[in-house]
Amino acid sequence: MATFWIILTAILVSSACAILGCFLILRRMALVGDAISHAVLPGIAIAFLWSGSRDSLWMLLGATVFGLLTVFFIQSLQAGGLSSDASIGIVFTALFAVGVILISLNAAHIDLDLDCVLFGEIAYVQWDTLTLGGTDVGPRAVWMLGITLLVILLVIGLFYKQFKLCAFDPALAAACGIPVVLFHYLLMGLVSMTSVASFESVGSILVVGMLIVPAATAYLLTDRLGKMILYSVLVGAASSVGGYIMAYALDASIAGCMVAVAGILFVLALLLSPKHGIVFRYARRKFAAR
Repeated sequence: MATFWIILTAILVSSACAILGCFLILRRMALVGDAISHAVLPGIAIAFLWSGSRDSLWMLLGATVFGLLTVFFIQSLQAGGLSSDASIGIVFTALFAVGVILISLNAAHIDLDLDCVLFGEIAYVQWDTLTLGGTDVGPRAVWMLGITLLVILLVIGLFYKQFKLCAFDPALAAACGIPVVLFHYLLMGLVSMTSVASFESVGSILVVGMLIVPAATAYLLTDRLGKMILYSVLVGAASSVGGYIMAYALDASIAGCMVAVAGILFVLALLLSPKHGIVFRYARRKFAAR
């Protein structure tokens, strides 16, 4: 049963991250996802200090606010003439440092540490259960991530055309009357929500990996957004199952093995993708030369 809950949790994380990752990749904002997943740390710390509990709702709100602040600061620096990568690096490291300071200053008074946020431990999700009406309904992480995935599916499903047009051509979207800035911040809010919903159970390493790698893999396999989202979810699920098997065989970190398997799948796609793969492009060039 423990294996089932671990794999289910990983699949929920990878699916939520893979869907959002597709839009981040298309908008060339992969590093923004990485920045948000770390810069929400002060939001988590402040929410904990203010509420005095590890209730997921308060942490979710705190992280979402700081996720949106991260995007606002990055865009402000870019508007001021700073390059994109420099803006991301400055905001991400500054906010992350603030979070580390807040936690270290209050470490003696709170049950919250950096290992919990950075690394997590997906093997322990089965022990933190949710009780409703005196009945154990399963791990808290599964419910939290399941609701998060449901919200993502609902928002993306309702505004799929708007998100699609904003991803491919923001200028055309603005000309059509679509509030591009609103959908930009809505996407960033979903990324923030997914990050904090995943932190305690799996840590930021798995979140960052699943935000980028499955979507990048799917990007090499298709030129259609619908298929790209489907392929990224499948790659994320395969990485979750394959990573657990690898971790069991090697007695290693489960989250680390899951990201490693995702990286292996990306390399295979990079080499063997029918349209963009290195092997097939080389074969086509040799055929054309003959």
